[in-house]
Amino acid sequence: MQFDRDLIQTGRAYAERLLIANGGDLGLLGSSRAYRQVWARDSMICGMALLLCGDPEGAAIHRRSLETLRRYQSELGRIPHNVGYARVADPALVAHGGQHAPDGVAGTPVTDTAHAGCVDNNLWYIIGHYFNYRMTGDRALLETAWPSLEKALLWLRYQDSNECGLLEVHEAMDWADLFSNRYNVLYDNALYYAVWRAMGQMAEALGRPSAAYFDAAADVYKKINVVLWVGPEEPKDWDWIAGERREWIYTLRRIDTELVERPFYLPYVAFRDYADRFDTLANLLAILFGVADQTKADKILDYIHGCGLNEPYPVQSVYPVIREGERDWRDYYRVRNLNLPHHYHNGGIWPFIGGFYVAALVRAGRQAEAEAQLARLAEMNRTGRWKTWEFNEWFHGVSGKPMGFPGQSWSAAMYIFACDAVERGRVRVFDSADGWPLGG
Repeated sequence: MQFDRDLIQTGRAYAERLLIANGGDLGLLGSSRAYRQVWARDSMICGMALLLCGDPEGAAIHRRSLETLRRYQSELGRIPHNVGYARVADPALVAHGGQHAPDGVAGTPVTDTAHAGCVDNNLWYIIGHYFNYRMTGDRALLETAWPSLEKALLWLRYQDSNECGLLEVHEAMDWADLFSNRYNVLYDNALYYAVWRAMGQMAEALGRPSAAYFDAAADVYKKINVVLWVGPEEPKDWDWIAGERREWIYTLRRIDTELVERPFYLPYVAFRDYADRFDTLANLLAILFGVADQTKADKILDYIHGCGLNEPYPVQSVYPVIREGERDWRDYYRVRNLNLPHHYHNGGIWPFIGGFYVAALVRAGRQAEAEAQLARLAEMNRTGRWKTWEFNEWFHGVSGKPMGFPGQSWSAAMYIFACDAVERGRVRVFDSADGWPLGG
């Protein structure tokens, strides 16, 4: 599709208006029609766009999101999945197994208990603070938040239950909250690497010791690449593996024998188990944060193009999809038709992932491809069930028809982030010049 600058800019204007309109007293709501809460993950991702909006209210909304999540952080350091008001009807709660409106006194904030619990809330909370500091230079806010950030990181460290250096994540405990990724999950551990690196940079900004954070980031980086990449780019040092974590030997030898090589990171490696499919968002985050070097980034992006995962729009969430009877199929995939093949987490097309895709193309130096995919992302966000420029939540992976809730904040936000990356020819904050080189 030809790069239509007028279409791109029209879409950005609609996206900025939607994001500002979705702001509330507690921070940024997930959507104008559903998800009427401040979702930790969504609001922190969207903060990366709110801080790029021309309206100063954008930065104010993001700050309110940060403050709300900090206020409702648990004693142990867990960041809530979402915070909203009691008695506010929300169709998305029904989709996730909750009541149409949460119990409590009307007008009183309540935290979510409808989900299995989400590890990435803490991960994105720390990244949200980091991005805010890098964009605003607000050292006072960072100083105020620092005890909460350390507490959030400590909670994350306890999710590394065997102390191998990588997070062990239970099933359905991150953004894919109705999906069977588990144990050493790429998505969460790519974020974990970014968190350690971000904490190191923030510690430096506050004049605090930072070496331990950067050392931990280097450790996570190495282990992601050893455990989750298969191929000659990461030759296995079996003596090192045996000395570091004998548990990995059996599974990694199986993977080396059965797969030989793959042009992407595996979505998870578990105890005596692994999955052989492409997790799009997780691999894109590996590029964005520099877990992947240039060679791996190019292989990942070539694979997306070669498999047509950017068709009919950018970009499908997994490949291949999981079908009934396969090992990673779950009966709960049938709930409200959500995770049937080519739906939702199971191969649906998500505009917010499309935004990360465009950003990853820019990050890898593939500007022409980024421009082409941004044009197609604009066309998708313009397509709606009820109106144009609807910024729908997700689309069917084959038909390309919108199937989610309209007015989705992170669909709009990541479109803005993608527009900014293409316009500047580099990604904000997460760029080699800012201390985030490809390949660690």
